[in-house]
Amino acid sequence: MTNKIILQAASVATLQGSGSYGLIGNGIIAIEGQTVVWVGSASDLPSQFRDWPRRDYGHRLVTPGLIDAHTHVVFAGNRAKEFEMRLNGATYEEVARAGGGILSTVTATRAASEDALLADALPRVDALIAEGAVCIEVKSGYGLDTETELRMLRAARRIAQIRPIRVVTSFLGAHAIPPEYTGRGDSYIDEVCIPTLKTAHAEGLVDAVDGFCEGIAFAPNQIARVFDAARDLGLPVKLHAEQLSNLGGAKLAASYGALSSDHVEYLDQDGVAAMADAGSVAVLLPGAFYTLGETKVPPVGQLRKHGVPMALATDCNPGSSPMTSLLLTMNMGCTLFGMTPQEALAGVTRHAAQALGLPDTGIIAPGYRADLAVWDVTDPAELSYRIGFNPLHQRIFGGLE
Repeated sequence: MTNKIILQAASVATLQGSGSYGLIGNGIIAIEGQTVVWVGSASDLPSQFRDWPRRDYGHRLVTPGLIDAHTHVVFAGNRAKEFEMRLNGATYEEVARAGGGILSTVTATRAASEDALLADALPRVDALIAEGAVCIEVKSGYGLDTETELRMLRAARRIAQIRPIRVVTSFLGAHAIPPEYTGRGDSYIDEVCIPTLKTAHAEGLVDAVDGFCEGIAFAPNQIARVFDAARDLGLPVKLHAEQLSNLGGAKLAASYGALSSDHVEYLDQDGVAAMADAGSVAVLLPGAFYTLGETKVPPVGQLRKHGVPMALATDCNPGSSPMTSLLLTMNMGCTLFGMTPQEALAGVTRHAAQALGLPDTGIIAPGYRADLAVWDVTDPAELSYRIGFNPLHQRIFGGLE
């Protein structure tokens, strides 16, 4: 028998409507199975729902469950030592010579089994779940060889089998040039990255294809070859773009109809316009901005002006954003980037779902998944206002508490 239940709260933020919380006072959500079938004010509840079992959440606020649209939660080891070295005055080159940087994570990840990678990832995932996350994106990219990239993606898929959370995977083979291919980026793309993508796709391990377009990573023409392979496989693309410089990555990604371009601190007006035309989401990552001590903020005003949706995500990774809090991400989006609390909440719900190509989540509306968060707050702005405080009362995943 299909589960049927009525949820009642002081207010429901549906996130329906652009630029609005979509607030409903004395709100009711009718859920059948895993799906919302009605939402509105208690005074308007249709008669067919009035005899359903009811859960009264009293003075609380209900929002869509939170979505982390950009994470690297599957990896081995940590980089706390290089964090300490930098604070003690070491240069980037000195850190690298001491075994630090992304290649240290590659070395540790290559040495880890699939079970070990999964075990290391779960505490990070649990921290996100504890703050109301119902969906996360997980990238590969710390293997940079076929065996490890596949192992990372398999571990990511297993997260959803043992935790009540939805996982979307992104193949990030074009993340960095591994040491065995130093100075031979084109060969790495042709000999490792693209063949591994094809193998991962054949195993059903890939939902989207990502890349890192920067001077320290891959050039636009190299990313284009990876995106051509993705298009041939029918996979959507996204891109780490314009984080440290402007190589035109967001404009390139937009030409492929990218789901998103992420970071985008150095995005220019042409890139903004291209994203707007393509319907791409700008995924802003204040954790990396904060950790790296950056000063160039994303062009939030231009993104607003051109109607580019803005998502927020943790960018959880061992180097530039060792963060597992979407609530802190929301606060940072407001305090560091000048977003409004409404934009921040939309950024981890409605727009995050759009950035992952998920049409059935991110708002509270009939036909959408009953993935919800119940908060011990009365004003949605409180979710962005507080620092280091978790007001989650209840997380509801697929209609189940």
